[in-house]
Amino acid sequence: MSNSEIEESISSIPFFTDMPTESLKRATAHMVTRNHPSNQIILLENDWGGSVYFILDGWVKIRTYNMDGKEVTLNIIGKGEVVGEMAALDQVPQPTDVITLTPTKISSIPAQDFLHLINTEPKAGLRLAQLIGKRLRQINQRLRVREADSKSRIADTILFLAEGQGKEGAKGMEIPNLPHRELGSLSGLARETVTRVLTKLEKKD
Repeated sequence: MSNSEIEESISSIPFFTDMPTESLKRATAHMVTRNHPSNQIILLENDWGGSVYFILDGWVKIRTYNMDGKEVTLNIIGKGEVVGEMAALDQVPQPTDVITLTPTKISSIPAQDFLHLINTEPKAGLRLAQLIGKRLRQINQRLRVREADSKSRIADTILFLAEGQGKEGAKGMEIPNLPHRELGSLSGLARETVTRVLTKLEKKD
């Protein structure tokens, strides 16, 4: 990557905001940026730990499988988010996959460069702590409504996406336009249930 491309990538990643120039240069010296089409696997269970990934554009889902072999969506994240930071810290593969939902642009840096940044730059350590705190709050929020009725679960899923990935648009807060199957997996409901509830909500409007 050219210096201008690296600077452009860094400017769109909140994790790097306001960090000293020298620290950023070291952390991004081996940065690689790639464009991925929709429905492409970025990481499989045994691939974690080698790099840390920063989403510059697009959407990806974090998925796993339950005991019955059914796919479960754990999270959906987009521009500005980080993937793989925990695996870089403990060097343990994660029991999850990362797959693109839309055409996606992702920058990655080697895990050792990320760890050096965390160990030498206080702002990086603070950002990591804030990121982990955010993820824990999201998990707690999702667990609290897991036993709620279908309407509440879908409403929570939409709110979850709005808070994490929403963007201000002409008609208010906009969230990823996801297939009902993905909303169902994220909320723990069947696709047919999601379609039925959303249809009822739209009629009320």
